[in-house]
Amino acid sequence: MQTRFLPTLLALTVLATTVAHAEDQATRTAAPTARLELQQIRNATARITFGQTTFLIDPMLSKKGTYPGFANTYRSELRNPLVELPMPAEDVVAGVDAVIVTHTHLDHWDDAAQAAIPKGLPLFVQHDADAAIIRKQGFTDVRVLGHHVEFGGVILSKTGGQHGTDEMYATQPLAGLLGEAMGVVFEAPGYGTVYLAGDTIWRDEVDKTLTDYKPSVIVLNAGYAKLTGFDGAIIMGKDDVLRAAQTIPTATVVAVHLDAINHMALGRAELRKFVMAQGIQDRVEIPEDGASLKF
Repeated sequence: MQTRFLPTLLALTVLATTVAHAEDQATRTAAPTARLELQQIRNATARITFGQTTFLIDPMLSKKGTYPGFANTYRSELRNPLVELPMPAEDVVAGVDAVIVTHTHLDHWDDAAQAAIPKGLPLFVQHDADAAIIRKQGFTDVRVLGHHVEFGGVILSKTGGQHGTDEMYATQPLAGLLGEAMGVVFEAPGYGTVYLAGDTIWRDEVDKTLTDYKPSVIVLNAGYAKLTGFDGAIIMGKDDVLRAAQTIPTATVVAVHLDAINHMALGRAELRKFVMAQGIQDRVEIPEDGASLKF
């Protein structure tokens, strides 16, 4: 009796195993892929995605050579941007849920971006003055970023810094031209924390942010942009990349704002050599335009 039913039992076991495997495969295929991704576009322009929510950062979408070089800066004879976008502007904007403009300098917010971005898309800025500028450009959902602002399941927090040295800010009208620029911390349950430092040199505010948030990803504008007649720079450089890697040894440092604007005194090639010489190449990413990093 038991022998007679054995083939049937074996067949049922195989069938059940096959169905269970198929159901498991279907479940894994249907489930949305949770991801933290940064796509470098060009200069300081990037897309940061937490799961299903994508932020576009500091969009400069103009074609190569659209604008004169910035006056009274390093290599001002060159026209900006120095390189083309790695993809069409409409592809940069596609699928974006919100835009973050850290400040309204041309290399972070240009005419092409204003034309390409839908006027009703949520747009975060650092203060009321920038909000007023962007509202006059026709955007209808402009929000001033503060601390612990929720959007799409991601908590955004504004951070501080200084867009140049103390000597520069003691000089008028230069201080007014440099203005203010913010950084942003991104937090979401189940994901690593991202700290986007923005256009700043290394300041106490940077140390405080690293101490308070202990980010797993640190994005630095690292092109060491220089002004004529001043020592130092208006954004970070290679020594700051090293300092960030040393300050949070568990973090991945991502260097952007390179090779695209006339006054950048540090490029990818030099930074890669420096990173190798310091032995931190396993913890520093220097993405090419269009490249994506997954964390």
